[in-house]
Amino acid sequence: MSSSTDQSVVPKKYLVPFILVTSLFALWGFANNVTDPLVAAFRDIFVINNAQSSWVQMAFYGGYATMAIPAAIFIRKYSYKRGILVGLILYATGAFISVPAAALANFNLFVFGLYILTFGLAFLETTANPYILSMGPRETATRRLNLAQAFNPIGSLVGIFVASTVILGNINVEDFRNDVGAYHAEAFPGEETQKKADVLPILEAKQRDLKRDPAVAEYIGKLDAKLDNPVGTALKDYKDGVIASYDGMTHSEMQKKDLKIVSLPYTVIGFILIIVLITFMIIKMPDTSEAGEKNDHQLHFGATLKRLLKNKNYIGGVIAQTFYVGAQIMVWTYITQYAENELGIDKATAQRHQLLALGIFLSSRFICTFFLKYLSPGKLLSALSFAAVACTLGAIYMEGMPGLYSLIAISACMSLMFPTIYGLALDGVGQDAKLGSAGLIFAIVGGAVMPKLQGGLIDMDTVMGVSGTRGSFYLPVLCFIVIAIYGWYANRNNISRQRLAGGEGYTV
Repeated sequence: MSSSTDQSVVPKKYLVPFILVTSLFALWGFANNVTDPLVAAFRDIFVINNAQSSWVQMAFYGGYATMAIPAAIFIRKYSYKRGILVGLILYATGAFISVPAAALANFNLFVFGLYILTFGLAFLETTANPYILSMGPRETATRRLNLAQAFNPIGSLVGIFVASTVILGNINVEDFRNDVGAYHAEAFPGEETQKKADVLPILEAKQRDLKRDPAVAEYIGKLDAKLDNPVGTALKDYKDGVIASYDGMTHSEMQKKDLKIVSLPYTVIGFILIIVLITFMIIKMPDTSEAGEKNDHQLHFGATLKRLLKNKNYIGGVIAQTFYVGAQIMVWTYITQYAENELGIDKATAQRHQLLALGIFLSSRFICTFFLKYLSPGKLLSALSFAAVACTLGAIYMEGMPGLYSLIAISACMSLMFPTIYGLALDGVGQDAKLGSAGLIFAIVGGAVMPKLQGGLIDMDTVMGVSGTRGSFYLPVLCFIVIAIYGWYANRNNISRQRLAGGEGYTV
């Protein structure tokens, strides 16, 4: 019979290592959310199309897909600590590449830097998740991972705040966009068409009142009133020299200034990562591997992969994780579009609703971690998945603010899902958990595929009798149903609680 000490979530001997490794969860949360706005920012700064700017997300998720399995092989051959050190080095290297990329105004170099950066994130996530699981009794492993993962949204909130205030709040191209949009709206209100000869005096008067750039006023005065995309046209003409300057800057000067602002957060996080790296190098970290694991002939890659592929619980976990990441990215990405398209809310206000969703996600994770003391992880996962289905249906069928609040409430249900699926999938795999972790990190590519599918639905006029925006959320409904089924399966097979008797630790 195990003692109460054995059953603690984090045993005292692991407390300091647990805190250090938990700090990594916030670091990759920051990277995940500070990068999202760059898709739109790069589109305007470099004056490229949506397909080209989407390489930012492709590089980000591609880095996870490329490095997850090599990272697992590395930590299995060496150690968790070395895996963390390599991850921090790659993360910092990718972050610092933003400096020459900004100086050279090179979009491809920025994308390459993000690709290398996510090599580091793949190493950190593939290492940190099973390492946290191993720091104590198997019976409390899922609660321990939920506790560590609770600090991930803290980094996410900081990332969104930095993206909104430091990047989007300061880049000049946003001012240019706002001026063009405002001038065009004032020159051509509603469907009303005015003669070009009458437009320029109106804009000159507005320029005196609002102190905007007169070069833009003169440019808008010459545009066609019925132009579909005045902002995009103006950006291209600014780049081509049709608009000679804006706020005293040529396009090249403004571009370099904006890119310097974009690179600043990455430079700062790079130096923070160096400090964290030195800390991990100094502190002695526990080796939680099973005795003789590194020399065990059964750790051969092919044999390990074969065992994992035969493990229905593990395969179900990878599938559930793929659908979860897709659902999370869809819900958070399209809160803004939902608020804009369905309620006519401006982008700034819509983004505050996204911050609210993240705040709810953070607080709910701590609450759900407490409930895991009394409910099995599989049972709680299923219950929250069905609650998420109900909230998502509310966002689809309820109009106005109730629909938006239902969409925000999904975050409370999602808070438990990633670490719980992770813990359930790796429960019982023993020494195969290091490679098994790679499959669960590889599942993050679900976030690259499903949002694109939802974007296609949003572009449709109607989906199953409702607007394209609301109907697109049938995709997250499907995802949450898949997750609920996995939670039921894991609970039925007693994966989370009753696999081992006694006080053995969760060794991976």
